[in-house]
Amino acid sequence: MTRYTDSPLVTVTHISPNRNSPREHAIDTVSVHCTAGPCTAESLGALFASPAREASSNYGIGSDGSVGLYVRESDRSWCTSHAANDHRAVTVEVSSDSFEPYRVTDATYARLLDLLEDVCRRNGKRKLLWFGDKETTLAYTPKEDEMVMTVHRWFDRKSCPGAYLYERHGEIAEEVTRRLADEERACPPYRVRRSGTDAQSQIGAFSILENAVRFAKAHPGYAVFDGAGRAVFGEAETGVPYTVRAVCDALNIRDAPTVRGRAVGQITDRNLYTVVEEAAGEGSARGWGRLRSGAGWIALDWTERAEESARTS
Repeated sequence: MTRYTDSPLVTVTHISPNRNSPREHAIDTVSVHCTAGPCTAESLGALFASPAREASSNYGIGSDGSVGLYVRESDRSWCTSHAANDHRAVTVEVSSDSFEPYRVTDATYARLLDLLEDVCRRNGKRKLLWFGDKETTLAYTPKEDEMVMTVHRWFDRKSCPGAYLYERHGEIAEEVTRRLADEERACPPYRVRRSGTDAQSQIGAFSILENAVRFAKAHPGYAVFDGAGRAVFGEAETGVPYTVRAVCDALNIRDAPTVRGRAVGQITDRNLYTVVEEAAGEGSARGWGRLRSGAGWIALDWTERAEESARTS
């Protein structure tokens, strides 16, 4: 089962109900969009929070370079008017001017390059490809280490991502590929793992300690280690029991630790619940937690570990 993670560059998390979970194809595509109007990562998340809008993206970048997460990489966003593309793509909405050519700020463009580099690295890609042609792109089967670029205008009567970004897709692909080939950037000093010696548990590696710490905080049970295996942040705490709270409006409780398990209830509040057992299973990159009440299993992707004493189920 593919283990998906989300970008440590995220500064705002606002999970949209407009998604399919899990995605039905491994990530091998990125689709960059323009918002056709200035916005922040927060305001874009508020737009995607409405079920009536029937739209979302995995990420969004505000005019100030802030990054929002609206649909986790493990799930399909509703972004390009083409289900097959969305199931295989990481989609990014980019704040832009309101009219063609839909220019973006320098801060937004710089962060877009950073985000695409990060998406490629975490998904094991060493090349970002732009063919500039719909038929050529859709007929191409990316190699294991390749990511291709698609655009919304290929699937709907839109100019998205606007002339400004569309004309720079070749430049974007070239710069991201150059970064991915940089050996120093490819071997950052901070690793997020369960322990300093357990390389198999590594879920991220970063050049900037702040980014590594943010990523570790988002993944309970993981800590940050330097190149020598010394812990520089956190304790890799994997033991149970511990308490969590839901970070979505309705978290299914299932009778087995898999998304295929039968839904037997829901958590619809922000109270604390005690997890007494963990298990790997389809549909949750962080695994599943069994509730102390005996009600069933919850996907840990949609929870955060609490520090305070538990008000258990």
